[in-house]
Amino acid sequence: MRGFVFNVRRKERSEYRSKISLLLVILSLLFVDQASKFVVYKYLPRGKSFAVREGCFYLTIVENKGTAFGLFSTHPRFFFFLCLGAVIFLFYYLFLKKKKEMGLQFPLALILAGAAGNLLDRLRLGFVIDFLDFRIWPVFNFADVFICTGIGIAMIKLLRSTGVSEKEGYASHPELPEK
Repeated sequence: MRGFVFNVRRKERSEYRSKISLLLVILSLLFVDQASKFVVYKYLPRGKSFAVREGCFYLTIVENKGTAFGLFSTHPRFFFFLCLGAVIFLFYYLFLKKKKEMGLQFPLALILAGAAGNLLDRLRLGFVIDFLDFRIWPVFNFADVFICTGIGIAMIKLLRSTGVSEKEGYASHPELPEK
């Protein structure tokens, strides 16, 4: 019985440390996002671009009332509540839910940090500050990078967890189209 109690406590401590580590990652990413937006918004003039690498990468302030990359900017309230819902759900899943998919914790933490960063902008300013400008893509920010990276990693992990290799995928799944 004594060994059982010790193992339970060890598991609880391990889960606690894991949650603290995850929270530190989220807060660090949130700091990077908010600090970069603060500096850029304070020191760059509106309506002008600062060339970091001429012809390739610029810093350009855009006040984005839509979603990632400025899409759907005519419905800012809807996206505020969508973002708020995403933050609440991800926080619940990562910190309060008992059973969770362990391999998804880091990508979901990335998504949570990005969503929280953009939500803070919407709360404070009524819009999201975007400033990373590659001229071949809409202007975005670090929060958008965290969200897209988290989604990409989660998709890869979910695809790998299905256990179907590319070789056997088409043979064992006749419903898939031929290559």
